Amino acid sequence: MASYSVEERGCPNSLGYRLFFKNDKGQYISPFHDIPIHPDARKGWLSSLFSWVLHSFSSSPDRESSLGQKDVFNMVVEIPRWTNAKMEIATKDPLNPIKQDVKKGKLRYVANVFPHKGYIWNYGAIPQTWEDPEHKDENTGCCGDNDPIDVCEIGSKVCSRGEIIKVKVLGVLALIDESETDWKVIAINTEDPDAAKLNNINDVRTLKPGYLEATVDWFRRYKVPDGKPENQFAFNGEFKDKDFSIKIIGDTHDYWKALVNNKTGGEICCTNTTLPDSPCHCDQTSAGAAVGEAPAYGPADPIPPEVDRWYFYEK
Repeated sequence: MASYSVEERGCPNSLGYRLFFKNDKGQYISPFHDIPIHPDARKGWLSSLFSWVLHSFSSSPDRESSLGQKDVFNMVVEIPRWTNAKMEIATKDPLNPIKQDVKKGKLRYVANVFPHKGYIWNYGAIPQTWEDPEHKDENTGCCGDNDPIDVCEIGSKVCSRGEIIKVKVLGVLALIDESETDWKVIAINTEDPDAAKLNNINDVRTLKPGYLEATVDWFRRYKVPDGKPENQFAFNGEFKDKDFSIKIIGDTHDYWKALVNNKTGGEICCTNTTLPDSPCHCDQTSAGAAVGEAPAYGPADPIPPEVDRWYFYEK
């Protein structure tokens, strides 16, 4: 598996904070576009294009030919478990660094809704995926949320922000967030001690009883302290299995290919440094200039004390 590193810019817990990514050669990359969807994928735009063509002529519904080992994917960790800052890949910024979401000029933190504290999994995204806001999903009847597909990693390790891990996909939850389809993939770090025992969504119920129910509860209620209604779900809040999940991920990978090939995307920034046939490819000089526009790294600002408040809520 390729190794990656991160470079912090700005002051943590501030509006200017950014986390940029580098590959094993120390070159700047986009975590959205340049980290492959699959850990063992061959690098380069031509090999990606070849796999896409191969898939198009393949009768295999699980896309194993184009995605390699069909249930293992790269995950970009945006938010470590138990933390509250809503960090995300900045899809509209050059090189797509991780930054904190902002609402009404203020940094966004998720509330602690009893009995939860912050995020209850390592939360992040699968690179080279995109939930197309122009595509209405046949299962949910809603369009995508314009972001990479989200992952809830349920292993025992608390990961670090910006860490790239290999995850085995187990299932998926279809959150309907403000009339948009927002898939939540359930996965396990392949290095977790329980990874070999977890091979599908029902295994989670056996090995980690209550975790899936807590996940639905968390997503249903996490916006209520902000004055918003409970979120809704497709499939009556039931988790779909691994095979269904892999198909959804494959679909979002196809939408990403169209996006990065400049066929769609709107405000999404597709600047990348490793896909030479992409019209949005840039060299390291340009990439370094984009990073240089961010402020220098400095000491962390204090986290507002209200972030640790606990909310007790019942429908």
